[in-house]
Amino acid sequence: MTSTTTPPASRVKPGRNGVIERIADELGVRDHQVAAAVELLDGGATVPFIARYRKEATGSLDDAQLRTLEERLGYLRELEERRTVILEEIRRQGKLDPELEERILAAESKARLEDIYLPFKPKRRTKAMIAREQGLEPLADALLADPTMDPQETAAAYVTGTGEGQVPDAAAALEGARAILVERFAEDADLIGGLRERMWTRGRLVTKVREGKEVEGAKFADYFDFSEPFTKLPSHRILAAFRGEKEEVLDVTLEPTTEPVEPGEFTDYEATIAETFGISDQGRPADKWLRDVVRWAWRTRILTRLSVDIRVRLRTVAEEGAIAVFAANLRDLLLAAPAGSRPTMGLDPGLRTGVKVAVVDATGKVVATDTVYPHEPRRQWEQALATLTKLCIEHDVELIAIGNGTASRETDKLARELAARNPALKLIPVVVSEAGASVYSASAYASAELPDLDVSLRGAVSIARRLQDPLAELVKIDPKSIGVGQYQHDLPEAALSKSLDAVVEDCVNAVGVDLNTASVPLLRRVSGISESLAAAIVAHRDANGPFRTRMALNDVPRLGPKAFEQCAGFLRIRGGDDPLDVSGVHPEAYPVVRRILEAAKTDIHDLIGNTRKLKSLKPQDFVDDRFGLPTVTDILAELEKPGRDPRPAFRTASFAEGVHTISDLRPGMLLEGQVTNVAAFGAFVDIGVHQDGLVHVSAMSDSYVSDPREVVKSGDIVRVKVLEVDEARKRISLTLRLDDQPGTAKGPRNRRDGDGGRRGRDQQGGRDQRARRGQDQRRGGSGGGLVNSAMADALRRAGLAKD
Repeated sequence: MTSTTTPPASRVKPGRNGVIERIADELGVRDHQVAAAVELLDGGATVPFIARYRKEATGSLDDAQLRTLEERLGYLRELEERRTVILEEIRRQGKLDPELEERILAAESKARLEDIYLPFKPKRRTKAMIAREQGLEPLADALLADPTMDPQETAAAYVTGTGEGQVPDAAAALEGARAILVERFAEDADLIGGLRERMWTRGRLVTKVREGKEVEGAKFADYFDFSEPFTKLPSHRILAAFRGEKEEVLDVTLEPTTEPVEPGEFTDYEATIAETFGISDQGRPADKWLRDVVRWAWRTRILTRLSVDIRVRLRTVAEEGAIAVFAANLRDLLLAAPAGSRPTMGLDPGLRTGVKVAVVDATGKVVATDTVYPHEPRRQWEQALATLTKLCIEHDVELIAIGNGTASRETDKLARELAARNPALKLIPVVVSEAGASVYSASAYASAELPDLDVSLRGAVSIARRLQDPLAELVKIDPKSIGVGQYQHDLPEAALSKSLDAVVEDCVNAVGVDLNTASVPLLRRVSGISESLAAAIVAHRDANGPFRTRMALNDVPRLGPKAFEQCAGFLRIRGGDDPLDVSGVHPEAYPVVRRILEAAKTDIHDLIGNTRKLKSLKPQDFVDDRFGLPTVTDILAELEKPGRDPRPAFRTASFAEGVHTISDLRPGMLLEGQVTNVAAFGAFVDIGVHQDGLVHVSAMSDSYVSDPREVVKSGDIVRVKVLEVDEARKRISLTLRLDDQPGTAKGPRNRRDGDGGRRGRDQQGGRDQRARRGQDQRRGGSGGGLVNSAMADALRRAGLAKD
């Protein structure tokens, strides 16, 4: 939870090009803001704590800025460490002169640093090294410096014989000279850096299907003959192309340019190499030989190296984009509206194994479990309805949470019929993501939390609880298993985990945690609390009863002053001895509240929630040397609405009467629905017909939309119009532009210009998604398909993948 691996602030390089100054430039903030944040991070403070309670120090940097700062701080410190190693190595070789040292110190990226270091990097013996040992470097230098010299005649003087390590003839001498020049060209840092950026801006990725792989690789059909500029490739296409190559379906080529070149003519890249080293075709004896050396260097060394570099860059860009999508979707899911403390029935759908049922009370405690078999092969529909009705009556059930896995559509229909037959119960069925529920069921924590419950029933409990409070339940699951990203199995494990853990930490601390009801998994996500400390808090609570004040945390073994400082403001105590303990006011700022009470001439009970009185106070009147205007302003806001939950109010979509299946839909219908998932190509919307419709990115707004999340996010309630219905293929095309006319639905785009992408088939790597519904979804996204479980489910529900 805290930063323990970053070097101390004293290691920050001074000067305008130092780490702090550079980060300040990148963030567009002042140096002192970054310096303060770095000092706090190095001191063990977490991003949520700094963002919330150290605004004076950082000039109110928010959590997004601080996360970027933290990431860049790590990168730049690694750059400084690598710079030091390189300087020491070149100095050890006795080759470090002032000019070279200045170039190394000025390098602003790892790539530039490695370009400069390459000529000095220890390597295996190369052809150029052997040629130098044979005394051929003067020959290379002579021909490069004076092209009027005849290569054959000049090389003849370097023939030494036919023995070991000797030069047998002029051809061998010229070959050695060529190897020396090729290495020289390929290790020129300025040249390579410029060519790399040119290739990035002008080059393109080209994919072709391998012979005989058309049927086996049908899911990559959109990449059988594909090309697109590097700079316009969205992350999902890059990952799809590389996945196709890995599965030996596609051949992937990185072409440096889209412009044709006449036979025998230099490419733009070769011309740049020649110009850099003063090589030109003036009809002199050595001109043709030198031009051939340039061409050889480009084709055998430089292009190969740049292709590797661009491939790494493409993958890095794609991974960063995919991780960002995953993180954004995870944030939306974690901060989804909680249904609240209401008795809830969880239904974990299944066919042969039945529908697992769990009823939890308003606090999430399990009060009843069962299994019903309404679907194939038993088809005990009426018996299932009778069982569920009895449970709902006995336990005053208000909500029914249906997992979105196998048989979800059929189970949703069962729940809606249950509600329709029992109108007096006012049951509200809601389909929720069950991704990760099976992972939780088999976890050690679930075994400890629900020891007397069969593993198969624990998933239903999780589904019910995640409707009551998505955040509190989902923190029990590894974020990667929640499955709301694309190509997650192609992403670097460490980077993905770090990003998702940061999202969970930010979400938990933004909402706050009830100290007397929080589980160990939830507490350990609170700023400053480790897993062992979370367990100690729960053990202390179990042994001594509920905490009455935040200060009582100091009685927990091993919870020291630093941990208390970091966590106290994010913990809530409802009904405790101090009304302030339910708010986001940090205990260190309670003296400010006392001064506010004195000025307002009232007590805390009268002031909390008293908007009129609080609005009459001037924040600047309570500023002192320790607490500035940002903190005082936050305190007054908290007193107005103590412990307010930043999440939206719980809503469910009002599905249209008489519209229950896809056959009930007609183009032109206006319907209300709920966004179930957001991808790069659009959003999936549940409109109550057991089949999600797709709002393509091109149908989201009258203006260009580069990212569908700019318009909607998972859980949003939206109004849509039906554009097209393909009942045979189970596809529903929707639009958010309610003035669109039916029949104008956007089909898969064939343009390769990166204008927002095609529909689901293209985005996920092929037009025939083989998303494995049952076992992959039940594993919470652990399958090896092109997409994770939640996205596969969304694609299936939209008719873009098969069951």
